[in-house]
Amino acid sequence: MYIYELKDWPRFSWSREQLAEPLAAVRHRQGRLVGHMEALGFNLRQEAVLQTLTSDVLRSSEIEGEKLDAEQVRSSIARRLGMDIGALKPADRNVEGIVEMMLDATRQYDQPLTAERLFSWHASLFPTGRSGMTKIRAGAWRDDSTGPMEVVSGPIGKERAHFQAPPAKRIDVEMQSFLDWFNANAGTDPVLKAGLAHLWFVTIHPFDDGNGRIARAIADMALARSEKSPQRFYSMSSQIRQERAAYYDILEETQKGTLDITPWMEWFLGCLGRAIDGAQTTLGAVLAKARFWSVIAGIAINDRQRLVLNRLLDGFEGKLTTSKYAKLAKCSQDTALRDILPLVERGVLARNPEGGRSTSYALVEASTAS
Repeated sequence: MYIYELKDWPRFSWSREQLAEPLAAVRHRQGRLVGHMEALGFNLRQEAVLQTLTSDVLRSSEIEGEKLDAEQVRSSIARRLGMDIGALKPADRNVEGIVEMMLDATRQYDQPLTAERLFSWHASLFPTGRSGMTKIRAGAWRDDSTGPMEVVSGPIGKERAHFQAPPAKRIDVEMQSFLDWFNANAGTDPVLKAGLAHLWFVTIHPFDDGNGRIARAIADMALARSEKSPQRFYSMSSQIRQERAAYYDILEETQKGTLDITPWMEWFLGCLGRAIDGAQTTLGAVLAKARFWSVIAGIAINDRQRLVLNRLLDGFEGKLTTSKYAKLAKCSQDTALRDILPLVERGVLARNPEGGRSTSYALVEASTAS
């Protein structure tokens, strides 16, 4: 018997005592990360959001066995956020669709979640009306015309069934109950609400395909509500991708258990905490850039110098010469040299050993610049 077949479904419960400590810990880490990121300048904060959302979209698809082009995803998000990241790579319809859904979920987090909104997300995920070679009902609840909906994981030919979802004839009622709860302000902590929303939606599994990605988008929407901010600085999908086996194990156990979902909530809070901790690694380059600019804050930097230094911090390919500087900054080589020399004198750039026509420069570690 699955939880949706139990007499009291969907009256979920959990132990407030058992969850009090992990909830407080994750709330503290959440607040610290958001506060830390808010202290960055606007451009660095936008970079952090771009990096986080790119990772979120890529990993959410990987959980379902779909590998997207990272540059297409990054370009699609940057374009929609109005960010200038240089050359933009055209994105295909599948990439545009999942980016559209994720941005709608997080940037319009305070808008009601409706069946029509979910249908539009689903249609954007499957613009051709197909999942691989299989025709599906895009932008509509499943009808079980090909048999009961089983929730499976693993590659084709080696799938493992975890549970069977409720029959299609129940979906209208089940989803209305879910949406009424999600949109109501019932006093549940928004982080716990994110955990329950993910579980409840995955249990119903209302679509032919894409349910996992939509469940994660709904959880991200609830987490954005918990922070009252559309800006994402950690990726729950990336963490679930790392813990995929444990995720499916706890999901299966919960489906075959009782409506006391304390173990699921404990796992969700733990996974969320690890996602927040992992943001320090994911956003390492952005945070290193912030430290660099903080250390050299007392040095006069013109716009050309700032542009080139940012390119070096982003991982400039090859060595910086006066000709490359001139090309990047759109100036003459004489101007480039005049810009470079004071940066060398102040320890921001260092001259590489080779001289003459091969003279090139490298970024000095931020901690040693003065």
